[in-house]
Amino acid sequence: MSSHERLSGLYGITDSVLMPNDNALLTCVESALQGGMTILQYRDKSTDNEKRLHQARMLKELCHNYQVPLIINDDVALAAACGADGVHLGADDDTVSGARNHLGDNVIIGISCYGSLERALVMQSRGADYVAFGACFPSPTKPEAAVDVKPGLLAEACQTLNVPIVAIGGITLDNAPDIISQGVNMVAVISDLFSADNIEAQARQYSQLFRPS
Repeated sequence: MSSHERLSGLYGITDSVLMPNDNALLTCVESALQGGMTILQYRDKSTDNEKRLHQARMLKELCHNYQVPLIINDDVALAAACGADGVHLGADDDTVSGARNHLGDNVIIGISCYGSLERALVMQSRGADYVAFGACFPSPTKPEAAVDVKPGLLAEACQTLNVPIVAIGGITLDNAPDIISQGVNMVAVISDLFSADNIEAQARQYSQLFRPS
């Protein structure tokens, strides 16, 4: 199975506030995996490199038990050190070619494209494995983030691009069906997944949105 074929469904992103320690992190992530989460991004903006490497290695082992790829947010060196399946890069991070040279041909490289189809086209041409558009809605995780995705952008992107597309930012079970109906391959969720009372059940509901009715 190619990396592109693996990239569909519920894309969970960790949060160090919702998961403040190793036990909470592993418990929450495993619940989401049991509910059908198909890809995980480890996101920790702290400067505690030892903790981040420790947690990334734990998550890699856990995710691989479920045959789910682990993506590292914004840190090519950490992705290499823990043997992650890929890295997700923003506007100020390494280039696609730089990450590819460092991590190898088989890793998954995702790129934030905010509200720009033009940026997505460029990143596709440079070898990105998927692109992410957001924020789609106001986000409790990033309240300062602009809602960059204008009406019609996701549908146009799905018709134009040849790589998988992620929608991110303020995604909930209420708005996800409309987002998915526009053709996106994945929805990235933080708060509405990992702050749920029953994370496994919440993940299962998201996963069911991607199954043909």
